[in-house]
Amino acid sequence: MTIAPSILAKYTDDLAFAAETSPAQTPAEFVTQLDKAAYNLGALARINGAEDLETASILLTEANDATGEERKVLLKRAIGYLKDLPDMVAEYRGMVGD
Repeated sequence: MTIAPSILAKYTDDLAFAAETSPAQTPAEFVTQLDKAAYNLGALARINGAEDLETASILLTEANDATGEERKVLLKRAIGYLKDLPDMVAEYRGMVGD
């Protein structure tokens, strides 16, 4: 994946906690962790908004295949779907006692 990791950096620690793994080192790992976190936060913990992580995963995957302005738009949309990740993870931390 050719998306700059710096775009995703502020979300890596929270995402890793929700995905129960080490922080992603590459955008591809980030996408994989989004899918795992969406499952953990949504299906298991029933936290509202977890489906946004699935949408972000799809958009990031599409952005990888896009170029130019289309890539910028897809990245911006994906980041928009991640805006509530810190709040979701805080709720999850409260549930699991961290």
